Amino acid sequence: MHRPPPGPIARLRHLRYVELHTPAFAEAAGFYEDVWGLTTVESDTGARWLRGTSDEHHVLHLTEHERVGLGRIAFAVGTPGEVDEAARRLEARGIVPVFGPGPLEQAGGGYGVRFTDPERRLVEISADVHAVVPRGRDGAVPVGVTHAVLNTTDIDAAVAFYCDVLGLRVSDWSEHQMAFLRCNADHHCIAFNQAEWTSLNHVAYEMTSVDHFMRGLGRLRHHGITPQWGPGRHGPGNNTFSYFTDPSGLVCEYTSEVAQIVEDAWIARVWRRVPELSDLWGTAGPPSPEIRCRMAGTPDPGPLAPLPHDALARGLHDQVAQLQRLLEGDLPGRRGLAEGAVVDDARQLRAGQPALGERGADDPADRAPADHAHLPCGAHAASSSSSIQGCSRVAGSLVVVSRTSSSGPSERAAWSRSSPPTAPPVK
Repeated sequence: MHRPPPGPIARLRHLRYVELHTPAFAEAAGFYEDVWGLTTVESDTGARWLRGTSDEHHVLHLTEHERVGLGRIAFAVGTPGEVDEAARRLEARGIVPVFGPGPLEQAGGGYGVRFTDPERRLVEISADVHAVVPRGRDGAVPVGVTHAVLNTTDIDAAVAFYCDVLGLRVSDWSEHQMAFLRCNADHHCIAFNQAEWTSLNHVAYEMTSVDHFMRGLGRLRHHGITPQWGPGRHGPGNNTFSYFTDPSGLVCEYTSEVAQIVEDAWIARVWRRVPELSDLWGTAGPPSPEIRCRMAGTPDPGPLAPLPHDALARGLHDQVAQLQRLLEGDLPGRRGLAEGAVVDDARQLRAGQPALGERGADDPADRAPADHAHLPCGAHAASSSSSIQGCSRVAGSLVVVSRTSSSGPSERAAWSRSSPPTAPPVK
């Protein structure tokens, strides 16, 4: 007998924190503490946890990583029992947690469960996180993280998952381009933007009032930093906005006075995408080309996806093993290969170096594509970098073996893929 799917896995209380991956770790950590206004609560090699003025242990987790992007989004629930029940409901839906439920071995501790959404974002639900003493709210610094906007290739599927599984509710639509979802009285904690690829659009930090918001902009101006879009006030959510980019190229926002929802009275609306509704004040003007580009981000395969060079190394290792089996007679097609054939580039792989094979420096597979029009923001330079070229060499010339023919002496032959895989561009 078919059972109806279970309800939402939990009642989420609020967006607890966001983890960001960055290759510019020292610069990003310095920016968020010295300029943006957050305070470090704990740090480790390649990791920093920063708080705002609220009682949340940390609202931003920075992790040093080769690939820039979203590490995870974390939501709060009331008790560890709710975490356990969320894990049971996930499994009932066929969603296998990647961690937990169990104690979180991280700064702030807690008890949680982690899983991935359909676009491979990592989601955490937690309870019993360590308490911190709230700070005074007189300073023009963030209270905490208030929402994250996520670029999605299928806005309807993304909204369905976060509503059906996580229990979020739709507050408003911006035509069929954006959807604003809430978990409490705040108008939105997550928003989705229809895009060409999955990526992080931006993370917003709450300021206590519009006065704190404007004084925060003044503090940034003293650091020589001006908004790339803003200040203004959005129609959907009625919140103030000013957008900036951090040293990693990720977009961060100061915001305040987000609309408060009365559940029984609120009716979702569809906002037209026109300038006078995008900015009710009419002060911000159109977003700059740079901030549009940064909001689009680069394609993000998720924090659990292997790095491009890891995937290439594994592919090379598999092909080396296949050829070794062929040489040993375990695979068909051994005829014509000398018993003592040598797989030269396997040694290079084990040493962690790219296998260069016998191709010359002018081989077309080593050259960056001439047309970069399809690449996302920040990818033009990466597409011609030495790291990408190195990957092409690894992919394009996997192994070289000695082959003996009946007509003459030993000759060298390169075993190549027909075309190298495309590595995700890196900012």
